[in-house]
Amino acid sequence: QVQLVESGGGLVQPGGSLRLSCVASGHTFSIAHMGWFRQAPGKEREFVAVIRWSSGIPYYADSVKGRFIISRENAKTTVYLQMNRLKPEDTAVYYCAATYGMVVRESAMDYWGKGTLVTVSS
Repeated sequence: QVQLVESGGGLVQPGGSLRLSCVASGHTFSIAHMGWFRQAPGKEREFVAVIRWSSGIPYYADSVKGRFIISRENAKTTVYLQMNRLKPEDTAVYYCAATYGMVVRESAMDYWGKGTLVTVSS
């Protein structure tokens, strides 16, 4: 079992920045990928970014490429999402997810956090 706990959400103005953190605990030694998904009000949950734990290679959704940066800190089993140039359409609950496998779509993630709300509004 793996437990994921997110933090760092909040209210930010358009154009601002925010950093999310996700700490993993439990049987983390076999995690292959950790990343972020989000669900906006009235919409389905969607992929945001994921990082391959062994190599640090990141993957991004087109909607956040160039604005968001995902990174990891091995010693703390923590993944971060630095969100820059935020837009109102980035408003969503952001979920941390992890998988032991090599497929990173939503249905393939093995563990989920409870989510943290990000609101982008003036």
